[in-house]
Amino acid sequence: MKQYKFAMVFPGQGSQIVGMLSDLANNFVIVEQIFAEASDVLGYDLWKLVKEGPTEKLNITYHTQPALLASSIAIYYIWNQHNGLLPRIMAGHSLGEYSALVCAGVLDFKDAIYLVALRGKLMEEAVPAGTGVMAAILGLNYKIISNICTELTPKGKVFLANFNAPNQVVIAGYKDAVERASVACIAAGAKRVLRLQVTVPSHCAMMQSAAQKLSLALQKITFNIPKFAVINNVDVKVTFLPEEIRNALVCQMYSPVRWSESVKRMATEGVTHLLEIGPGNVLANLTKHIVTDMTATAINNYKSLSFALAHFRGDKE
Repeated sequence: MKQYKFAMVFPGQGSQIVGMLSDLANNFVIVEQIFAEASDVLGYDLWKLVKEGPTEKLNITYHTQPALLASSIAIYYIWNQHNGLLPRIMAGHSLGEYSALVCAGVLDFKDAIYLVALRGKLMEEAVPAGTGVMAAILGLNYKIISNICTELTPKGKVFLANFNAPNQVVIAGYKDAVERASVACIAAGAKRVLRLQVTVPSHCAMMQSAAQKLSLALQKITFNIPKFAVINNVDVKVTFLPEEIRNALVCQMYSPVRWSESVKRMATEGVTHLLEIGPGNVLANLTKHIVTDMTATAINNYKSLSFALAHFRGDKE
């Protein structure tokens, strides 16, 4: 069996959809078992919400985050059960960093479900409902976007939140400020502006109060030494020190996600293929815009799982 130098990556908010993982659940009982464990922590039926919706309820941050975490962990467990190769390096986009840390053995799954549900609640409470939004700016240099955000809005209104790819930057802030910046970006040459399926402006200064409260909860949770290297969002760093990992999760709430740099770092580590573990294919699609000779596969249903296992099965690395 040919050995591949690959990494696993885990998606964040925006990848959720009602009915996700349905065909995997029809083939693998562990999917509903994982969601049942999450439901025990949350106090409501998470699988029913994922299976039936409504979309508006699933898109509420404190519902979205545990739903996506449980989805990624379920797929990862199926992967392990079927002798899928394990990577030496992982990364997760925003919320996906928690998924990566569970898979790397840093966090207990139930602890992580508790944390991301709390994280989502704190994020919702930090900004009045309906006032904060995020938007992806496509096809415009981040320096131009930064200047627009600075010039068009009062300080503290809109921020650069995600550096997803050289041609995609996400801005976050108050709704009116993000809309003004979006219009200005189109006028400056952006190809498109897409409003994200999120209910809070993540990864900016508006989340600092939420981060302080999350920090208190994180201090009560056991963090283990990672089994695999995990690149964090904040400074594109790999650390095996639990306290540094804990601190990075606090900073992540109000700091930009440096995803493009994270993928480039994986490339320098010899990674040639990414496996996206979770609903959707956002990260797989971004890959070709970041490192042109890196390929990616999104594992989100029975067909894609079978395809990936055919190429990445064997003795664990």
